[in-house]
This record gives sequence, structure tokens and C-alpha cells, in this order.
Amino acid sequence: MPRPSRLILSVAFTLAAVSALSALSALSALSAQTTPATSPAITAADLRHRVFAYAADSMEGRNTASRGHVKATDYIARELARLGLVPAGEGGSWFQTLPITRRVLDTTTAPSVNGRTFSPASDFIARDAGPGARSLDSADVIYGGSLGDTTTLVAPAAAAGKLVVLAVPATASPTPNRQVLTQRYLGSAGIVVATLDRLPPNVAAMLRESVPSLDGGTGDLNAPVLPVYAYVSQAMAEALVGRPLAQAQPGVAGGVVRGTIRFRTVPVEHPVRNVVAVLPGRDPRLRGQYVALGAHSDHVGLDAQAVDHDSLLLANRLYRKDGADGPPARLTPEQRARLDAARDSVAKLRPARRDSIYNGADDDASGSMGLLEVAEYFAGSPAARPARSLLFVWHAAEEVGLWGSAWFTDHPTVPRDSIVAAINIDMIGRGAAQDIAGGGDRYLQILGSRRLSTTYGDFVEVVNKRPAHRFALDYTFDANGHPQQYYCRSDHWNYARYGIPVVFFSTGGHADYHMMTDEPQYLNYPHFTRVTRFVADLAQAAANRQSRFALDKPVPGPTAECVQ
Repeated sequence: MPRPSRLILSVAFTLAAVSALSALSALSALSAQTTPATSPAITAADLRHRVFAYAADSMEGRNTASRGHVKATDYIARELARLGLVPAGEGGSWFQTLPITRRVLDTTTAPSVNGRTFSPASDFIARDAGPGARSLDSADVIYGGSLGDTTTLVAPAAAAGKLVVLAVPATASPTPNRQVLTQRYLGSAGIVVATLDRLPPNVAAMLRESVPSLDGGTGDLNAPVLPVYAYVSQAMAEALVGRPLAQAQPGVAGGVVRGTIRFRTVPVEHPVRNVVAVLPGRDPRLRGQYVALGAHSDHVGLDAQAVDHDSLLLANRLYRKDGADGPPARLTPEQRARLDAARDSVAKLRPARRDSIYNGADDDASGSMGLLEVAEYFAGSPAARPARSLLFVWHAAEEVGLWGSAWFTDHPTVPRDSIVAAINIDMIGRGAAQDIAGGGDRYLQILGSRRLSTTYGDFVEVVNKRPAHRFALDYTFDANGHPQQYYCRSDHWNYARYGIPVVFFSTGGHADYHMMTDEPQYLNYPHFTRVTRFVADLAQAAANRQSRFALDKPVPGPTAECVQ
């Protein structure tokens, strides 16, 4: 499930939590043992085996357009071929490739002032303002003032067509609100803030990353032309203005820029692709219709700054129980002292493990491997094969904006109107009481099931009443306007906008969400197994239903914005 923040914070934890670490260490060793090859039955052993393979460090966090994501999707495709499913991607393959490009800094041009040329390696980090970004060449420099006193900032009219240099006090964030500054100085040639020297290394590394974009990166041709935006060193800022910033008055003129900062569009090094497969139905009359099952195959990759895994694990479980969905904790002096003592105790259990990989075991190796286990179950159990066909889609690039599901539903590899219902699973590997309020052996979040079709929502509940399931379905996060916006944060939305009845299942958030501690050893495999069996049972029942699910709610439409 996408989340823009990767903030990491270690906070104090108790000696009781240190004892818990010992138990977690034992679980990790047990779970990491080699397991037998998977079987058609949906079992905890199979799911553990698959998640340990799919969320391994070697997959490097499965970031969009990375070699790790290619390895991950190759693994899924190999398994599907072994299981005997039918490829349903492009050209008879398993894959549907998204038109993803990157925007990278053009190193053939660089800005200079008074004969001094500035380098992206040491002087500035530029943010891409799109293909229509303005040129800095021949722009006059103006000192805009300090963000510590916004009442003295130069007026937008005074900055029109110029490069605006802004100071930022040491007490303020080194990454001021770019959107607000761009809006204020929309008519300028560019905006630079003198904070590069204060950026934490991991933040600087993230800002330097090239940004992937869907549909070739051409951008909206009707969008306004935007100014350049960059973080610059104090030395570059003062060279631009021609004097120390501390001695400059807002509005003072600096030099004239020669050259510019420019980005260009390049192909991604590694393809970004959905994996698509079909298990043909047994009824010739209904075989041309599909129940779609989906999960997302990607996660968020690597962090430039390694942290101590065990410290982060226990700190978040005590003080940041929603992971990246919750605010960072603020330490009291007492908590800091207890942190030092607890670190000493942890060191006696095992050596520190520096970690920089977002393995994404729950988000969403759990959904991806649960989906693969469902595919194996039906492929290996001819008697269980339903009347309609099952369409399996592992969506790419969910974490950067639901791109894989958007592309698939805009360009489906089966007729769109042949998809009678969709089931989406994202983060189905946890759900215990220590993970989420109200959690337990039968806890399951459900979203979207009645937003298009009351019949579909009722049908899901009927299947859930079977003795093998009987989950306590939590509709809390499906409420209109819920602040977490879960309905709009996973791939089912892109099916719903086309009028395909959807249901989204999750076991919910937890302390390891979008943290480097979301690793396979912390999943609740018995509960994970129960959820996966329920998904298989629901897919079978929906695919065996003689009639389609009636739509009795408004269809948003392909271009609609999602509303929770």
C-alpha cells in the first residue's frame, strides 16, 4: 500500500521488549529453514516458503524499475509456468509492460555565474519541474530573503523572470514546502533554497534519485510552465548573490546566470511489468468470463542510510505502532537513557544487524504469494476448478501511484466487460492483537464490497459464514471520508472506476508498515493461511455463480478521482 514517507526513528524500549526480541530471534531462525517444495494445498509451510523467497534481501526491496522487481516478477512467471497456468500478458507472454520512463538531470548543461560553473555533485540538487521547465540562461539573480521572516520576502512581481535565492534559518526544515514556494514565485525563472549543506545523507540521496513516470513522461501539455527548483550549497547561494547571505538585503541583485538546469526523459534500465495469467474455467458457456484476483508485486526498495534492525523493530512496536502511517515519536530524556540501557541488553542477545532493505514481507509479498498459492491450489485440484475462468494479475508500481492496475484496466489483456468481479489482497499476513486494535485469529478488514454492488457485498458475507472462515469482518476503514483513505490506496480502485464490483481484503497496518523491519519472520502464518483459503473459496464461489453481480450504485467512470 503506497505511502510517501520513509521516516525512520529509533525510540526507547523496555527490558521486557528485549526479552521479546529473543523470542523473535528464535522465530526468525525457525522460519528461515529450508522448506519442502510447495503443494496444491494452501498451507502455512507453503506460504512461509514463498514469502521468504519473495521478500529476501536479494530482491532488494522490489522497487519500481529496479532489477529486484524484475527478479521478483521473473519468479512469479516461472512458478506460473511450472503450475501450468496460461500466460495472459502481451504477445502470449506472462508480462504486460508499462510505458515507464525516468527523468534524469542533463549533465551536458550546467548553470554558471561570473565564470564559475556549478556542479550537481557538490553544489546543488535539482528537482524536476517537468518537460516545460523554464531555462535559467540569461536570468538575473535576486536575493529573495530568509524564510525565517516571510514578511520581508521579495514580492512575486519583483522576482518575475529571475532566479530567486532564499535563505533558510538553521531552526527550520532544510526541505521547505516546495509547492508553496513554487506557487508564490510561479513567474520566476527558478527558485533555489540554501539548505544543501544541512540535508541528511539519506534525504539527499533520495532527492537525487531519478523519478520514474508513467506514459512516457511527456507530462500534461496544458500544465503551466514551471520554474526550476533546487537545493543549493551556501557557497553556491553566495556566489549567485555575490555576497554573504547574512549581509544581503531582500531584493538585492546578484549575477546573471549562463546555462541552465535541465532534465531529460530516458528509458528505464529495467522494465516495469504486470504479470498476468489465466486459469481457464471448466464451463464452455462461462469460460469467457473472469473473476479477477490481484495483488501488487512491488515495494519501496532501498534506503541510503542503514539502521540497526533490532533497535528499530522494538522501538516502533512500543512507540510507533502504525509504522510510517503514524507520526514519529519524540523522546523524553528518560526514554533516551532507557534506550542506551536497552541497546546494551540487545547486544548480549546477538550482534547488531545493519539494515537498509525494505523487504515488504507483508506489503505486499503476503498478497503476491497468497495469490500464487491460490493459483497453485486451483491448478493442482481439477475438481475445484470453477465454471468461469480466473484471471490473476500481479500489479506493478502500486507504491508509486497504482500505475500497474491503472494501466491494466485501461489496456486489459482480456475484454474488460468479461470481468465479472475483482478481489484485491494487500497486506494479509498480520492482523494479531499486538499489530492492530481489535486484531485476532479471525480479524480481517474489508473495503469496497458494496460500493458498486450490494449483491456482491452480501455474497462475500454469505461465503464468510461458512464454518471454515467466519472472519470478524472489520468495515471501519471502508467508511466514507475515513482519514486513512485505504479505499483509494490500493489497486481495486482502478477496477471499480470501470464498474467492476470489487472487494479489498487486508489484515491492516502495524508497526513494521513501510519500515525496514517488514520481514518474513514476523508474519502470522496460521492467520495468513486462513485468509488465503478464504480468498480461494470466495473466488471459486463467485466464478461458479450463474449470474453476474448486479450494479446498483453509481459507477465512478474511467477518469474519476477516487473518493473515500
